[in-house]
Amino acid sequence: MGDCELCGATKVPTREHRVNKSMLAVCPKCVEQMNLAPKKEAPGLAQSRRSPMPKNKKQSFRKNNIMNKQEKELADDFARRIVSARESKGWSQAQLGQRMAETINVIKSSESGKPPTDSVITKFEMILGIELMVVSSAEHQSMVGHSSNSRGMTIGDYLKDLR
Repeated sequence: MGDCELCGATKVPTREHRVNKSMLAVCPKCVEQMNLAPKKEAPGLAQSRRSPMPKNKKQSFRKNNIMNKQEKELADDFARRIVSARESKGWSQAQLGQRMAETINVIKSSESGKPPTDSVITKFEMILGIELMVVSSAEHQSMVGHSSNSRGMTIGDYLKDLR
């Protein structure tokens, strides 16, 4: 028997309960009124069990699956494309940043040639109406020559030439 630290009741059975970030001695009446009893199941889990995913909607796993390799890559001249599209619309870097909900530093770094993140690339494409992601070219050029710093042809170079 003890004193409840919430309601002040004396000589009542108490149990330790976490209230916010503190551990308090609380009577059963306060536990019930303040809903301090331990949860049997997280509310989100119970809800997800009640409403299963429709069978016609497949769940997509978008983790780093190397088998789902993208066929598009950032264009080599992406910075020039961004600058020319922005200037053709008559916008300053600050105005473009405001329309994209990005900072001016993101715009400046992208226009200077630093590759932006995927989400920023998507925003550039939507706001400016340009295409920054292009189909990757499978061309590979290997130069084998006899210069002073040349390493010569390797087995890897030979296998690439066979493809």
